[in-house]
Amino acid sequence: MFSPTGLARTGFRHLAARLSALALAAVPAFFLAASPAAAFTDAEKKELGGIIREYLIQNPEVLQEAISVLESRQMVADASQRSKAVAELKPLLLSSPRGIVAGNPQGDVTLVEFFDYNCGYCKKALSDLQDLIKQDPKLRVVLKEFPVLGQGSVEAAQVAVAVRMVAPEKYMAFHQALLSGRGQADRAKALAAAKEVGIDPALIQKQATSPELNATLDESMKIAEALSLNGTPSYVVGDQVVIGAVGFDKLKAAIAEARSKQAGK
Repeated sequence: MFSPTGLARTGFRHLAARLSALALAAVPAFFLAASPAAAFTDAEKKELGGIIREYLIQNPEVLQEAISVLESRQMVADASQRSKAVAELKPLLLSSPRGIVAGNPQGDVTLVEFFDYNCGYCKKALSDLQDLIKQDPKLRVVLKEFPVLGQGSVEAAQVAVAVRMVAPEKYMAFHQALLSGRGQADRAKALAAAKEVGIDPALIQKQATSPELNATLDESMKIAEALSLNGTPSYVVGDQVVIGAVGFDKLKAAIAEARSKQAGK
């Protein structure tokens, strides 16, 4: 098993090698484009490449700075793309009948969470969500199943959709029971959680062939793809996409920012 530090170093070396190759290829091309009348010979290009290579070896921090700038630009580009996608998808994010609403249904700010019942970080983030709802009476929450961790996750999500269809008032109790449970979630575990909160498993079984099960999950997947979500939990708060279990404080800050933007309109 690789350690996170080892993986980070491996990734850095890979990026550094790529940047070095790009630098060696791009800089001579730059000079050629800038000074066509004084085009370099193959020998001069080779010599210039060697000079650049030696400079990068002697000053490796340049590569680190370049990687940092590249990552920052990518983050800005991703944030811009996601903000546009959020604006386009607002009806599905906020008003789709296939999402479960918790907290205050008439709240002034909506937090949308994409989760997987087999995601350990989602399990840890459950208490953050519960605390946010308790402490913020104006918060509206929308939950969307996003089963990305295997067949068991898909089965559990299908049961969750069936729970929403037959007993929506018990969905949150079911959600908390299954997300708090031990072991891998699957159809059997989800049915047991439904029974635990007072839902007849037979009612769930009757929905097993309903097209609504896959239609709901397909909708979540399409939204997640458009938002470039790459893990769970992921959140949408206002026009902001928040990736990962960032914790209570950061979610609270994102909610406050969304509320402030709305007040400023």
